[in-house]
Amino acid sequence: MAKLLVKTEGLGLPALDLRLGVNRVGRDPECEFCLDHPTISSLHCELALSDDGVYVRDCQSTNGTFINGKPVLEDWLDPGQTLRLGDVELFVESTNANIAIPKYERPRQVLPPPVVRPDGVVTCRRHAETAATFRCPACKELMCNACIHVLRRRGGPPHFLCIICSQECDPIRVEQPKKKKGFFGMLQDTVKLKFKHPFGGAEK
Repeated sequence: MAKLLVKTEGLGLPALDLRLGVNRVGRDPECEFCLDHPTISSLHCELALSDDGVYVRDCQSTNGTFINGKPVLEDWLDPGQTLRLGDVELFVESTNANIAIPKYERPRQVLPPPVVRPDGVVTCRRHAETAATFRCPACKELMCNACIHVLRRRGGPPHFLCIICSQECDPIRVEQPKKKKGFFGMLQDTVKLKFKHPFGGAEK
């Protein structure tokens, strides 16, 4: 996080560790950073910290705000510069706004390997009784319709995404076994062949 070191002694404050947003600096105890010095105004300046860095704005102070000895009303701060408020000197150590986002790790579920049924169909690892209908080309995960993530976009076809790595998945073609024809089915085919016209047309 952005940090300004207090070079002037006797203030009892070694550094200003800026927070995101506006940080008020002045002699008033209500300020985020209270500098009890006779040359500091009640509200001397504001130090705004954002993703772009630190922006200083003088709040009509009595003794002025200076960057490397140059008076400013408002300007950006850079690391290595000296910011002087009245007779109080601050060294700009850092102007980065490091936003710490805690890392969340989803607990991994230990799943059994996929099972190949006698008919050659591979089952889903999460639903052992259901055939896998999608395969991820990236992580090779096999999923059924209940596991796959479906992303729908207006005016376009749906996208089927892997539950593990969110990559686009390929559908698995499951061939249905052909049903054997019974006696009446074979008899129907025989009747059709018997009355078939020799020149390709059916007899009327």
